[in-house]
Formats: sequence, structure tokens, C-alpha cells
Amino acid sequence: MTKPIEEATQDFTADLAALRDDITKLTQSVTDLVRSQATSTADSMLGAIDSTRRKISDTAADAQDRVGAISSDLESTIERNPLTAIFVAIGAGILIGLLSRSRK
Repeated sequence: MTKPIEEATQDFTADLAALRDDITKLTQSVTDLVRSQATSTADSMLGAIDSTRRKISDTAADAQDRVGAISSDLESTIERNPLTAIFVAIGAGILIGLLSRSRK
């Protein structure tokens, strides 16, 4: 009668050791998976940030080029038509003055 109890105890101990080993392997697998996903997500985010940074830089450079072109065109127009530029400036000044005066 003691033999079956001893065998059952040994089987139980072996099963418990196998279960501990399986849990250790599962923990390692989950850890590796989480690391892999975190690395993948970080790489993806860094790529998106870099892409956005490039787009913003390109847009800013494009806007700066446009402002420079508009400024150059405005200077050329003023040099060709100085009298018209003076009248436009006077009109804009009067309009701003009328809009900004108090209404009592």
C-alpha cells in the first residue's frame, strides 16, 4: 500500500516540476513577445515622427519660398506703379482708421 502512495507522490512531484518548467517557458515567451511588440511599436512611432518632421520642414520651406516670391512681386509692382501704391496705402490707412475709431 505504501508503494502506490510513493509512486503517486513521485508522479505528483514530477508533474509539479514539469508545470513549473512550462510556466517558466511561457513567461519567457510572453516577455519576448512583449519586447518584440514594444520594439516594433517604437520603430513605427519613430518613423512616423521622422516623416512628420520632414513634412513640416518641407511645408515651412515652401511657405518661406512663397512669401519671398510674393514679397519680390510686391516690390516690383510698387517700383513700376509708385503712385498706385501710395493711393492703396492711403485707402488702407483710412479704412483701418474708420474701423478702429470708437463708436460713441
